[in-house]
Amino acid sequence: MSAWIEMIPEAEATGVLREMYDQALTPHGTVDNVMKAHSLRPHTMQGHVALYKSVLHHPDITLPLWFLEVVASYTSIKNSCEYSLTHHFMNARRLMDNDAHADDVYAALQNGEPQTMFSGKELALLEYAAKLTVNVGSMEKSDIDALHAVGCNDGEILEVNQVVAYFNYSNRLLNGLGVTTEGDAVGYYK
Repeated sequence: MSAWIEMIPEAEATGVLREMYDQALTPHGTVDNVMKAHSLRPHTMQGHVALYKSVLHHPDITLPLWFLEVVASYTSIKNSCEYSLTHHFMNARRLMDNDAHADDVYAALQNGEPQTMFSGKELALLEYAAKLTVNVGSMEKSDIDALHAVGCNDGEILEVNQVVAYFNYSNRLLNGLGVTTEGDAVGYYK
């Protein structure tokens, strides 16, 4: 079982669901369980696919993609979402193209000590991501001021904000429905 609710297999998809599965195909030519979880209400998959592609696969993104995948992973760690962490740290690892460094980054994130691997703008953005995830009600203008102070521009702040917001949504979808990686090709990139 890949989820606590029914998921319609790709081979059985017709009509709108087939169209949505086609839009959700990964570079591996598969549809991940995170999207199949929407199969009983394909209109929700449409919004999910659009949001996902806009925050991690849009050509106008300016921050390094490996770093946004690290932000996604850190958000998923804070939410105890093994599904997203498995997929998105694999993406970060592939984009970093240095397994030893990736192992060190992973350990730092898991231990809640990003400062051991990051500094300056990257560290500040990771701290912002953590607070936005676990203590959203206490966000203040001073959180943004602190990002400006280390050289983040508003576009970069928005990019991280949207990755964090997306993964908080996705983590709740996945954890709330018991979605697993069983049958997925782990990671977006080949």
